[in-house]
Amino acid sequence: MQSVDKILTHATVVTMDADYRIIHPGAVAIEGSEIVAVGKPDEIASAYTAEETVECGGKALIPGLINAHTHASMTLLRGLEDDSRLDVWLLGYMMPVEREFVDPEFVRLGARLGCAEMIRSGITAFADMYYYEEAVAEVVAEIGMRAVCGQTVLKFPSPDAESYEDSLELARGFIKRWKGHELVIPAVSPHAPYTCTADILQACAQLAVEFDVPLHIHISETAQEVEQSREEHDMPVVPWVKKQGVLEAKVIAAHCVHLDDGEMHTLEHAHAGVAHNPSSNLKLASGFAPVTQMLETGLNVGIGTDGPSSNNDLDMFEEIRLASFIAKAVTKDPTALPARQVFDMATRMGAKALHIDDLVGSLEPGKRADLALVDLDTVHNLPKFDRNPEAVYTRLIYAAKSTDVTDVMVNGRWLMRDHELTTVNVPPLLEQAAEYAGQIDSFLVKRENSILSKLVAIGGAERQESYEVQIKIRLDDPDETARRVESDPLRIIRHVHYLEYDTYFTFDDPEQGRLRYREDDFIDEKGDVFNVRYRLTLIGLAAEREFPNSVLLSRSRFIAPASHSLRFYTEYFKPAATMEIHKDRRRWLVSFDGVEFFINIDRLLDPRVDDCYMEVKSRTWSRHDAEEKAQRISELLKILGLETADRVSDEYPALIPE
Repeated sequence: MQSVDKILTHATVVTMDADYRIIHPGAVAIEGSEIVAVGKPDEIASAYTAEETVECGGKALIPGLINAHTHASMTLLRGLEDDSRLDVWLLGYMMPVEREFVDPEFVRLGARLGCAEMIRSGITAFADMYYYEEAVAEVVAEIGMRAVCGQTVLKFPSPDAESYEDSLELARGFIKRWKGHELVIPAVSPHAPYTCTADILQACAQLAVEFDVPLHIHISETAQEVEQSREEHDMPVVPWVKKQGVLEAKVIAAHCVHLDDGEMHTLEHAHAGVAHNPSSNLKLASGFAPVTQMLETGLNVGIGTDGPSSNNDLDMFEEIRLASFIAKAVTKDPTALPARQVFDMATRMGAKALHIDDLVGSLEPGKRADLALVDLDTVHNLPKFDRNPEAVYTRLIYAAKSTDVTDVMVNGRWLMRDHELTTVNVPPLLEQAAEYAGQIDSFLVKRENSILSKLVAIGGAERQESYEVQIKIRLDDPDETARRVESDPLRIIRHVHYLEYDTYFTFDDPEQGRLRYREDDFIDEKGDVFNVRYRLTLIGLAAEREFPNSVLLSRSRFIAPASHSLRFYTEYFKPAATMEIHKDRRRWLVSFDGVEFFINIDRLLDPRVDDCYMEVKSRTWSRHDAEEKAQRISELLKILGLETADRVSDEYPALIPE
């Protein structure tokens, strides 16, 4: 007889293998981290002897559930801001709090709590996306779970990186250090198409392909995201990311609520996995993902909880039940997404969606020993009817609860026995979490009058490029400068002429930044107004770096459409002071040796200033790109004959005489 480490016997073994075998009673033999045999108890007993034999008493022995998308460390932000729109929740609360508090220790604590909660829900593997993801990986390895850990990359500064280049370097180093780990699969996670540039998406895709690791990204979560993609790129989200090479990688696409048929086929052809997040999509009113159509297309669709700040829990039994119910309600078909299919999504197909089905997702020889025992002999799951051999699926999906999970194993190691966690001591973690909650409450109380929060709350706010290169000079002959702008070697991309009416709001706390309400009246060649645009811009304090003939600014900048009156915004934001500036602006977007710059020639009309000014500006998400552009401005000024012109360091509000 062969000696093994463990035999789990007299269970209802739900294998989730290719034939969906259910063995009742059944047994599983485990040696080290692997399953070596699955069969009837007498078959296993006659072939194997074990150091540890576990009598399962008829419990359901299932593959460990797979949480296809989450942000585990956000357990520390659970309940922070509920019943808000996604943009208000994300930009107004989550990101500001994360910028203030998220560091490796915050991430480790949140990840430990998240792992503890997931183990209790029968989850053995999860796909994570967050900052300081290496800290999450350390916790996963310490506790003994399995995870695809994705280092987040964004186009704007994040808690662990001042620029996206820094995030990419973090991701590269993390992947190098962790690739090949027995429990952690490192990944790169460009947050979403709308929070990344084309360059970022391309770089992330290249990194994922280079190291053959997954790429985890949010795709088409909201209708607004899809509309924005059509406006900016003249195509939906999936074709856009495909154009950037993203689908060359092993993609895990979270949400995918708003896909058309063509996009589903595109993802399927690319062998991308989809993570369906029913609770989060319901709570944030993102919509109903077309799950049944995705499955009919052949997509591998897993089920995720999303982060505990947008769900607000990590309960996979709740998610699988909701997934089935939502599909039935949306299609008006009670046969849609039946129990076995949705359980497949939480196990075998979920593993395929995460590109780890060679390791987990089913109970069969050669797979890792990732499994859970579920007690189905509970008051909420009785009586039972056995005429249908597949009734166990309906009991697991429609009646079982996470509290029915009694034991959990990952890689052959027990993480929970008889409801007791073996690798996590929860009480001291909860004490630390309570301390963070108090600090975060205090922080939010202090910024209750945050101008950014108010801007986000009224809708449409978008974060703009973080780096701005600019130079302002006083012009003696603006018409001559305009002629030089429109001559070789500069290539005019577009030219507009408008009257600008700016109202600047300032506040007692300078850290709030300065809010500008702008009306742009577009002027044609006859001097008539043919279009009007209204915008709000919140400009944060700038950190300046001097370059020859230019200044590089690093600062936050948010822009939103101004759909209300100036009176409304004055009453809404309650500024400490206001200033109005009316100017005539001629603006060119030019290309100089392939580098784009905006050139403005401005005349201040009210309050009237006799001088005329030229501004050369460019914005970017990339620090390196900004530094290169700062160096190029000197060459541009020489072409315009302005290399010795009088430089002006002040912004327009400071130039207005008192």
